[in-house]
Amino acid sequence: MKKLKLTIFFPYLDDWATIGSLLLLAGNQARKITSNYELLVVNDGSNIKSTQALEVYKKQIPKLRLIKHPYNLGYGGALRSGFKFARGELIFYTDGDGQYDVRELELLYRAYRPGIGMVNGYKTKRHDPWYRIILGSIYHRLVKMAFLLPIRDTDCDFRLIERRVFKNVKLFENTGTICVELVKKIDHFGYKIKEVAVSHYDRPSGFSQFFNFLRLYKTFIRLYKLWWKLIVMKSYHV
Repeated sequence: MKKLKLTIFFPYLDDWATIGSLLLLAGNQARKITSNYELLVVNDGSNIKSTQALEVYKKQIPKLRLIKHPYNLGYGGALRSGFKFARGELIFYTDGDGQYDVRELELLYRAYRPGIGMVNGYKTKRHDPWYRIILGSIYHRLVKMAFLLPIRDTDCDFRLIERRVFKNVKLFENTGTICVELVKKIDHFGYKIKEVAVSHYDRPSGFSQFFNFLRLYKTFIRLYKLWWKLIVMKSYHV
């Protein structure tokens, strides 16, 4: 286990206020697991100042690699780049906004055994505005039932994944619906999934851009198309 290379990556969109502390904590946590690790940030079209902040951290952290998108590809696009460019046999990712404690990677790693395709976190208690909690609960129940998902929290972006799963799991979603696609395809191809309880915190800065009516409508349309592709057409390879 100590010989496995670990990639820790963060999708990044103007999260300059939190990414520095996350990288520091991630590096400290990674060294407890293995000396063979890398840190990766996928800059998904951030503004100039946020991009400059990453360049400063790059000079200070030798283990850090930066992947830069010329323009915003969306959350799913950032995750797909992270999975593509990760060099580790184990890949851990979480969001760059600081709502998860990256030190709890240790909980996922303790639960991991060779042959487990993914260790998926689930929030013990969600710390968000009341309307996000309600809409998030409805969203999860909807996708769990529609896609027959085997986990209790699809919306928890705190995951440790074996890189080998991506030999079969090919992702194409560019938005947050990639989480549904990822979990469904990992389950479809027979990889084992284990779940671990993790903490969730108030957003320390900024705000979510997801919860407005236009985005919710677009998300519903994308989910329907994904449902048709995976559940009705059973098309899992493209």
